[in-house]
Amino acid sequence: MERSVYFDNAATTPLRKEVVDVMHDVLLNTYGNPSSTHSFGRSAKTQIETARKSIARHFNVKPQEIIFTSGGTESDNMFLQCAVRDLGIQTVITSKIEHHAIIHAVDFLVEHNLAQVIYVKTNSDGMVDYEDLDRLLVADDSKKLVSLMHVNNEIGSILDLKRVSNSCKSHNALFHTDAVQGVGHYSIDLEKVQIDFLSAAAHKFHGPKGVGFSFIRQNSGLNPFIMGGSQERGLRAGTESVHNIVGMAKALEIAYSKLEEEQGYIRDLKSYAISQLKSSLPGIHFNGCCSDLEHSTFTLINVALPVQKSKAELLNFHLDLKGISCSKGSACQSGSLKGSHVLDQVLPQEHKSKPSLRFSFSIFNTKEEIDYLVETLCSFIEE
Repeated sequence: MERSVYFDNAATTPLRKEVVDVMHDVLLNTYGNPSSTHSFGRSAKTQIETARKSIARHFNVKPQEIIFTSGGTESDNMFLQCAVRDLGIQTVITSKIEHHAIIHAVDFLVEHNLAQVIYVKTNSDGMVDYEDLDRLLVADDSKKLVSLMHVNNEIGSILDLKRVSNSCKSHNALFHTDAVQGVGHYSIDLEKVQIDFLSAAAHKFHGPKGVGFSFIRQNSGLNPFIMGGSQERGLRAGTESVHNIVGMAKALEIAYSKLEEEQGYIRDLKSYAISQLKSSLPGIHFNGCCSDLEHSTFTLINVALPVQKSKAELLNFHLDLKGISCSKGSACQSGSLKGSHVLDQVLPQEHKSKPSLRFSFSIFNTKEEIDYLVETLCSFIEE
């Protein structure tokens, strides 16, 4: 291996040193159970509630509207299942390019005759057809939940949260967004944007794995998803992972304190990658709208490469040997023989047989690393 280059930040991000430091301190010194009433427990509880207030402040919501979870998958499942069980939701409107945490959860609802699921149209760029969404919202009198992701994890298309929330509000529908790829990268003011439920995961913004949070608007009517204790306002039983929660709050605090600076840096990296790939590989295709800096996230690109079918299977192996880490579709599909359900929806037929790779960037990447990536891809294709 010549060097090590990490271009898989949409799968997970490296921890910031400051986050490791605060987690280390909590692990050593704040080891009480937050539900215990003695001083050790009260100290742990204080750490959790301080973290909750910090996170709530970034989204302009009340602390009691933030519930800690294990991450985005748990949160997505909780909202879909509890909305049907507790709120009388009869119809879920989603898209066919959501994360599998949504796709599989709605499949479960259909298989068990718990709700009907309708898919809103998406165009070839991976953008939601907002007019079709409005049509679906008035298609019948059933009680509806719209569940659409903020930033697509494979092709980077961005949902207009305000437009969707306004449509849902005007048609008396509830709105859930899987914001796992957006939180920590974009400001979301939940007082101005009337989202009912939001899912987030710490490891997408340089926090620890295995922890996330859900925003649940006050007086939602949801009942416990995990039972067994009174933690998290009674909605999510289980002893809280104090060090992970504190680490998540620290990571989010840093992300939003440096938001403009880091957005600019990473956007410049993405722009540079697009220009270098275009000039060096004329046959490259940018999947969805990922090369459109206005309508796609600044954190990733997804490309179909001009590689002969006979060599395509060796591409990932070659990149790995060269020390370059990236993703074939979504990381949650690793080991699966199935292709990406997202790319299947958006790619034109002539590009479906070509190997597609996702390169996702962070503040820790450099233009020199992009040069190395382009050089490695060119040598593989030409040899």
